[in-house]
Amino acid sequence: MAESGALRGGRMVGRLRLASQRLAGMQATSVPELVRWMTAMQAQDLAAALWAVGARVPGAGISQVRAAIDSGAVVRSWPMRGTLHLVAPEDLRWMLDLTAERLTRSIAGRHRQLEITWADVEKARDLALDRILADGPISRAALFRVFDDGGQATQGQRGIHLLGSLCRHGWLVLGPLAGNQQLIAGFDEWIPVSRSLEREAAVAEFLLRYFRSHGPATLRDFAWWTQLPLTEVRAAFEHVRGGLVELELEGTSYWLSPEVAVLLESGVPGARSVHLLPGFDEFVLGYTDRSLVLAPEHFDLIVPGGNGVFKKTVVVGGKVAGTWALQGTGPGAVVVPGLFDEARPLGPAAQAALAKAGRRYTTFLAT
Repeated sequence: MAESGALRGGRMVGRLRLASQRLAGMQATSVPELVRWMTAMQAQDLAAALWAVGARVPGAGISQVRAAIDSGAVVRSWPMRGTLHLVAPEDLRWMLDLTAERLTRSIAGRHRQLEITWADVEKARDLALDRILADGPISRAALFRVFDDGGQATQGQRGIHLLGSLCRHGWLVLGPLAGNQQLIAGFDEWIPVSRSLEREAAVAEFLLRYFRSHGPATLRDFAWWTQLPLTEVRAAFEHVRGGLVELELEGTSYWLSPEVAVLLESGVPGARSVHLLPGFDEFVLGYTDRSLVLAPEHFDLIVPGGNGVFKKTVVVGGKVAGTWALQGTGPGAVVVPGLFDEARPLGPAAQAALAKAGRRYTTFLAT
């Protein structure tokens, strides 16, 4: 169903992405359904990831999101970019099969520095599985003691690299929550069913689901997001482009689902919306080019000094308009925004929407 059209300026892109990401218009019905729809959600910061889900599932509280992780209905692991993401359990194995080898090559030098050989990885695997299969999911600290006692030193990041290798190769996975940490489980025990796909089919599925959940976006956006080779991405794209709609902006092709593209005719939601999004949210982070929703002159205010740590964002009408913080604790906590342009305050309607978004966040934390 490939169609072509042109976008008049970039203002509409952010609102279309709000719709694709289930932040405006179409709504998710449950936590697992939302995570499955998003394909993968950045989850390096656990608290931020919980709210990234909650912001997209009407009425969901933090306990509901945590329960989905505790039950294994949503899993957290390193499916791509060497970064933690939330994914549906049935998707994790094929994602790892697709990305693990390339990432392993990219960190081979660091493993040499840490004196990690493949034999060390296999030894760590045996130590971990023997303990976990006997006693159940284990904390990271306890697992590292198992490694140390078994002759696999964990100091100087060696432990986290061993753990990452075991998760990337589908032997271990992060399991139930224990406070603000996660216990580590055996992959096959925690995820009894996770699909395997041939590589070409896996890239094609990844592509289609990314554009449906993140579009409008470019092929370069997807290649950056997954760290898959652009040449392979372009070849696989030919198998899925018929299910997407192409929009052109300043000579660049953007792709999105037909369901979202039709909103250009029937009405794109989100014109007066205000969203309080967490740091590392897919709305900002899920693209290599963020300039359509975040003015370049403000980027350093979101990622100070380019340190890789994304701040919480205030999104007004599909554009990042500032940052925010929670002031206070408990029932008296309030959201305090920091707008980029304080000389142009929000109008009454936007102020009301901001207050509503703030109440939604504090209610999420309390339920």
